[in-house]
Amino acid sequence: MLDLLIIGGGPVGATLALALRDSGLTCRVLDARARGGLGAGDRTLALSHNARLIFERIGIWGQLASVTPIRTIDISQKGGFGITQLTAADAGVPALGYVVRYGELQTVLDAALAAADIPVDFDRKADAVATQPDPADRADCVRVTARSASADAAEEHATRLVVVADGSGEALPGIHRRKIDYHQHALTGLVTASAPRPGVAFERFTSDGPVALLPFESGYALVWTVAPERATDLLAMAGADFLAALQEHFGDRVGAFTAIAQRSAFPLSLQFAPEVTGWRSVVLGNAAQALHPIAGQGFNLGLRDVWSLAQALLDATPDDIGSSRQLAAYSRTRRVDRWAGVGLTHGLVHAFAGEQPLLAAARGLGLTILDSIPLLKRAFARTMLSGLR
Repeated sequence: MLDLLIIGGGPVGATLALALRDSGLTCRVLDARARGGLGAGDRTLALSHNARLIFERIGIWGQLASVTPIRTIDISQKGGFGITQLTAADAGVPALGYVVRYGELQTVLDAALAAADIPVDFDRKADAVATQPDPADRADCVRVTARSASADAAEEHATRLVVVADGSGEALPGIHRRKIDYHQHALTGLVTASAPRPGVAFERFTSDGPVALLPFESGYALVWTVAPERATDLLAMAGADFLAALQEHFGDRVGAFTAIAQRSAFPLSLQFAPEVTGWRSVVLGNAAQALHPIAGQGFNLGLRDVWSLAQALLDATPDDIGSSRQLAAYSRTRRVDRWAGVGLTHGLVHAFAGEQPLLAAARGLGLTILDSIPLLKRAFARTMLSGLR
């Protein structure tokens, strides 16, 4: 019987497995990807300073080649006053965050799992996870049935604890997620500009929603929030027309936009599980909470969940792995930070939406106050990096 079975070998599941590699716990990873598959390999990820520390602790940070630091975040609103800048000096760190290629991060994590001899079963989808103990089963464990897309035969795993980090949480029907549809799409791509500002990220709030430019290599990773029909139109535009639309929407803070590549779009919603633990089970990452990309909290919040769970497992006795007592303690530990992350992103989406003059004035006043009080700015920057405890 395993101590731990992780469903999902993406960055969240892989990080948990690597955090436990020298613990003596028996661990196995099931991943629906084909071996060598990268999933959303062309995406970029914004990592906080706290995420860097986690990746340093599991020994993979130095293996990432394409890492672009964010040393300043410029926050403003279109058509209104008020601007603030958060700097690495405000938080006392070398960089507020880093932008990396998702595909490269996944490749490095896959190699680290192989080097650590952590078993990973690729092309495996969990068909069924027991969500209640079987009175007839003398072994106090979860039984997980998995199946390969290339084979009809199913396989069963018995484990003290199952962790679902597959992005959806669908493998664990006992834990339910709420959903709030924002009726928006995030349009993403890689853009270049005539006057880039190295190390400076931009978060600009507009009546349509936020638009972010994250410094990445010689240009920027773009995240542009628009209505679904507008996203369709923008994706269909010729490159020059798209750049002109972006220029009109964002302004000239980085000069003229000169090129766009890898355009794509996806719908935005808030999906979260009010309770992240069940009988000998936990959901992590997007399976626990999938947030709006505003403020870049989602993936970083998931990594903080991972690290807290890893510490709980490392401190547990063998008989306590997956127990109700252990999982209740983990849930309490993460409750404040999780709900703060959900509340922050959801609140920002609504606070910076709309064109009403009074609302725009309130937003401008808030940005001005934040920029003028160093202690408040420092506290806000640290919360963005490390969450609330």
